[in-house]
Amino acid sequence: MRRYIEIMDTTLRDGEQTSGVSFSSAEKLTIAQLLLREVRVDRLEVASARVSDGEFQAVKKITEWAEEHGCLDKIEVLTFVDGHTSVDWMLAAGARVMNLLTKGSLNHLTHQLKKTPEEHFDDIEQVIALARSKGIQCNVYLEDWSNGMRNSRDYVFQFLDFLTLQPIERVLLPDTLGILTPRETYDYISSIVKRYPNTHFDFHAHNDYDLSIANVMEAVRAGAQGLHLTVNGMGERAGNAPLASAIAALNDFMPDVRTSVVEKSLYSVSKLVETFSGFRIPANKPVVGENVFTQTAGIHADGDSKNNLYFNDLMPERFGRKRRYALGKTSGKANIEKNLQDLGIKLSPDDLKKVTQRIIELGDRKEMVTREDLPYIISDVLDSSSFEENVVVLNYVLTHSKGLRPSATLQVKIGEEVFEENAQGDGQYDAFMNALKRIYARKQIMLPMLTDYAVRIPPGGKTDALCETIITWNINNKEVKTRGLDSDQTVSAIQATQKMLNLMAISSETSKPVMVAAEVSV
Repeated sequence: MRRYIEIMDTTLRDGEQTSGVSFSSAEKLTIAQLLLREVRVDRLEVASARVSDGEFQAVKKITEWAEEHGCLDKIEVLTFVDGHTSVDWMLAAGARVMNLLTKGSLNHLTHQLKKTPEEHFDDIEQVIALARSKGIQCNVYLEDWSNGMRNSRDYVFQFLDFLTLQPIERVLLPDTLGILTPRETYDYISSIVKRYPNTHFDFHAHNDYDLSIANVMEAVRAGAQGLHLTVNGMGERAGNAPLASAIAALNDFMPDVRTSVVEKSLYSVSKLVETFSGFRIPANKPVVGENVFTQTAGIHADGDSKNNLYFNDLMPERFGRKRRYALGKTSGKANIEKNLQDLGIKLSPDDLKKVTQRIIELGDRKEMVTREDLPYIISDVLDSSSFEENVVVLNYVLTHSKGLRPSATLQVKIGEEVFEENAQGDGQYDAFMNALKRIYARKQIMLPMLTDYAVRIPPGGKTDALCETIITWNINNKEVKTRGLDSDQTVSAIQATQKMLNLMAISSETSKPVMVAAEVSV
């Protein structure tokens, strides 16, 4: 039989102590519903008593919903040793499980409460008795317990001797200041579990040294029966142990234990909490970060094509996600082929080589390339390779300032000749075209009529997306379309225009047409 570990999510209480984060009552209810229904955690710590009227209203909404759905015993509230005040607050809010905050170190007791252990225990006993008389279940937090074990162990055991005689459900052991090492976590909890085998102990990790997941694993190995976790590792200072990482680690490395959490729901609740909190998930965060299932190096994509050489047990499908192959300067043909497979596109070896080179060039410019960009890149590359470039826009400077007309200075190479001109216009591209017309006027050539100008970006609408500009021209009474691709709209239009100039040069060599001046205002 695998040992069952209770999971209490404390995102709505401890997680909300993340600096700058405050959930509305409606957001709290939505998160609570998702955590209980979809993620299936065992318990939720949803608030601290007495904080504010908004907190009270949020707890009331959650308890009303929980009572209606038969899970009121899963809703817990942090309370204080304050006589009847917290108990009355809970009763009014409809909550029935309290997590009583007490002093787990002699240092806190002496300097914050200025009481003896006996006085503190007496106060605690009175609150527990009152709560029990009102039908409220009690769990007890030993605040700063980790420092208590380091510096005042006799006091901690004196306290636990007292608590094991009280009518409580669980003892909650928080590493309040995030100071524990994995070895200390194991030593402290194992010594407590051995001494009090009939008491349920939860472990509550903080992440100040980035050791929270290691400490969670050691706490479970030492005999802890419950864990306190938060979505995205939210919490005070460096945050708490993150729910997704802890569950993945337990499932993969501790086969003798089990939890009720549904892995496939972890990513959706992570994104929801990210949206509600405004607390962004780092791209490299394990399990829920954008990059964790993304291969960047071409050699990795190649290895995945050859017996999944770069896979591990942390498969994205477990969490409702997909593996991605990034496109950039480290991309190889294997990365690009993986993305093309997803799009149902197959290229010849020569065309694949050209597309790969273009992606590497974009990556060198630090431009983000996505799978959705690929069809545009392919179109641009194959279009560019269909003719020889006799006309090249060598350099240009575009200016735009408030109250002044946009201007452009450009240098163009036509055959072996280099020309330079500047002009103003109604927009940057208009200024570019006016300067270009001056250059071609010197060669007694007029530019073709621009008949349509369209801009589009790949699905997703990101502001850094690659931009494709498609310009339709009338050359020799024929409609011709040219494309340009860049993250800057004006630059992509210039690229499309350069293609037109080369097509025009080819056409003029064969038929010497009379061109019509362009009227451009973009």
